Amino acid sequence: MTIEVTIRNAENGSNLNMELEPHTTIEDIIEGAAEFWHKEAGAYVLRRGKKLLKGQSTVMDAGLKNEDVLELIPDPEGG
Repeated sequence: MTIEVTIRNAENGSNLNMELEPHTTIEDIIEGAAEFWHKEAGAYVLRRGKKLLKGQSTVMDAGLKNEDVLELIPDPEGG
């Protein structure tokens, strides 16, 4: 069962809609979004609300739900 989320580019405000499988990792989502926006994946992280999502976590582990909005932000620790 797939879920649909929106990835927001925090730098320019544009959005990307993605359909994700429960086993998809956060790292995979970052790589897909970075490729879409022509960015270096290793320099970015995903945030949901105030929480940074761990790259090794899966969609299911992170508790993502339909219509969640995630932000692609520069890695605060430097990528």
